[in-house]
Amino acid sequence: MSQWVIKGIGTGIKTTAYPRGAERAAGVTPGLPRGGDVGAAAPALVERCLTHALEHTNGVISVDSRRCVHCYRCVRGVGQPLNWEATYEWGSTIATPGLKNELGQPFRRSIHVLVVDAGDCGACLNEVKQLNNPYYNMHRLGFFITPTPRHADVLLVVGPVTDQMRFALRKVHEAMSTPKRVVAVGACALSGGVFAKSFVCSNGVADVLPVDVEVPGHPPPPLAILHGLLVAVGRKQPLPLAAAGYEPT
Repeated sequence: MSQWVIKGIGTGIKTTAYPRGAERAAGVTPGLPRGGDVGAAAPALVERCLTHALEHTNGVISVDSRRCVHCYRCVRGVGQPLNWEATYEWGSTIATPGLKNELGQPFRRSIHVLVVDAGDCGACLNEVKQLNNPYYNMHRLGFFITPTPRHADVLLVVGPVTDQMRFALRKVHEAMSTPKRVVAVGACALSGGVFAKSFVCSNGVADVLPVDVEVPGHPPPPLAILHGLLVAVGRKQPLPLAAAGYEPT
């Protein structure tokens, strides 16, 4: 036991610098496609997209990041790859633009998060679990996982919401006290992903509950989920709607 204590003291703190500083370690994000002008290659790239996340007009591709499942078919094995950005601040407040911070100033109180698996394949849920490990350590930012909706401030949902989970998800949301936030995490929770328009599931959480913050990706990296939580409590600015794949109104 003593050798691990000595090793830990010698190694020092390895927690990510985010959100105080940018995280530059390799492998912390798979990135997202950002589209752009690819000329005559546009139709072929759009055809390769399995989830219809890409559209094109006159050679310019636009991306609905809510549908992207990181298959990389628009980047790998093509003559003209699509622009790809290795970012991780993906949380957007599409459902409620101008989200007000009703949960108080940073560190005025702990924020308790209830995680609900609404038919997730396991990928997004595994990334959510990483938030509790020493590298991401969401406790340092005042976020804590709770098993009961009575204590929850934020409802974090993964999965497309299967038929068997619709009623349960509504009951959990109703049991939470106000103010409360709903954060949908992952392509399935946002659009149904590869399971969309199925006879056994919804096309995302918004079909069942009002969603406050959306975090795209399949799965999104832990830093993207952490950014979504920070957006939900008013401690980070959301991703602009145009960057999230929405035309400004």
